[in-house]
This record gives sequence, structure tokens and C-alpha cells, in this order.
Amino acid sequence: MEVFTSVQSLRQFLDQQVLQQKTIGLVPTMGALHTGHISLIEAAKKDNDIVVCSVFVNPTQFNNPEDLAKYPRTFEADRVMLENAGCSAVFAPSVEEMYPEQPVVKMNFGALETVMEGASRPGHFNGVGIVVSKLFNIVKPQYAYFGQKDLQQVSVVRQLISDLSFDIELIICPTVRESDGLAMSSRNTRLNADERAIAPHIYRILTGAGEALNAGKKVNEVVNWAKSEFGKIKEFTLDYFEVIYLGDLLPIESIGPAGSNAICVAAFLGPVRLIDNIIF
Repeated sequence: MEVFTSVQSLRQFLDQQVLQQKTIGLVPTMGALHTGHISLIEAAKKDNDIVVCSVFVNPTQFNNPEDLAKYPRTFEADRVMLENAGCSAVFAPSVEEMYPEQPVVKMNFGALETVMEGASRPGHFNGVGIVVSKLFNIVKPQYAYFGQKDLQQVSVVRQLISDLSFDIELIICPTVRESDGLAMSSRNTRLNADERAIAPHIYRILTGAGEALNAGKKVNEVVNWAKSEFGKIKEFTLDYFEVIYLGDLLPIESIGPAGSNAICVAAFLGPVRLIDNIIF
């Protein structure tokens, strides 16, 4: 496995692979890797000759400086995990390498920026759009792999690929969970023991809401029930709990056909903000 810290050296390596007509898959990450990330690497290996994983904590997508400062950085452990998983190349640039100058381009994703993560984290998707565009232009993959846990980010990237005519196929991989249902996340490492014991209630409430909706309960009743459940656990501060249509991510009053709906949640557990979703 090769490790690259400069755009130029990575491009030189990938140019040689293209000359040999090898296909390239990209797995963008911010590091602090876990089994969920490795599942993306494994999916990319099945489809491609070369798998590139980027490890870069992107400052432009953080609207909270404290969150950026505390984001876990575990590059040596990440490198070992990626090598063991059979990753071909790691791109781990510095902030200065990725942003020689502060970007002035602004991306607006329309209605996607007015709901859920967009409403709670102003400017977040502008930062996501810029860094993903840069990675697409640097790596030039045929396939890009993202996890369902970041459902709204997936929608933003899909819009980006469509609007900017990137010749890339977006592959969405299922959320990987711990045995107790908690969605795997780099932020989980910031939970203390008591918080970690409480965290699976997120998935319990999500699945309970999904079962209630499938049983015919009204959306507003289920949302109110879920908010009440979070309210019973003092360690949680609920950011949002939404039942949405997958096509535009906007809230719905009644559910559509199976597979066209999702329940999305963001909640603070102590100081740590966790997100999750289920599609139903």
C-alpha cells in the first residue's frame, strides 16, 4: 500500500494505473477509521483494480471550531487498518496541501441546505461540496463509495455529480452497526462509558418509530412519541427527528411506498453529536 501526502505524487501514481487501464475506486474519509469504513474499502475492492482512501479532516465543513479541534485523529492506526484491508493507496494531505489558498467558491445545494444537517450546521455542505469536488478532480475515480449513515451527505454528493457532470458512479453502502445497534461512527470514541451505554437508545427509538409507521400510526404521532422518548433520557439533547421522503429529504405527513421514506435523527449525547437514520 502506498501513502501519499501531495496531490502531485498521487496523480503521478494514478496516471500510471490509468495507462494500464485499471479502474479506480475512491473512499473519502476523515480518518478515525472503524469497521464501517473498512466495509466501504471492501466494497470498492470488489469493483475496482485500485482503491484510494483519502484521510483528511476537512476544516471547511466544520461550523464549530471546538468540534474540529476535538475530532479524533488516529492516522497510524488508520494506516494499519487500511493496509490489512487491502487498500491500494492512502491520500493523507495536510490542510495546506488541500487548500494552498482559502477557497472563495461557494456551493449552494438548495432545499438540501434548509433541512436537518443543513439547518443545524450552516455552511457544512458548502465545505463538503468543495472537498469532495477536489478529491474527485484529484483522484478521477470511476466509482465513489459513501455510507448510508450520512444520508443527507449522500444526497448532496449525488447532486454534485449530476450538476457538475462528474463521470463517476456513486455507490451507497449500508450503515454498519455495533451489536447493540449503535451506528458505527468516529465520534463514538469520544463517548465515555456511561454515554456509550446510553447511545443505543438512538437506534431503539428509530426502529420503534419505523415499526409504528409501518403499523399505520400517523407521522406526527410517531414523531411526538420519539421526541418524548428522547426527553426521558436526560443525557440526550435532541437536535432533530424527522420523517422524510428520500427524493428531496423534506418532511412528510404520510408515508409513501416501501423504500421511499426515511427517519433521520441527530442528538447530542453529552458534548458528542451523533446522527443516524433508517430507510423504510
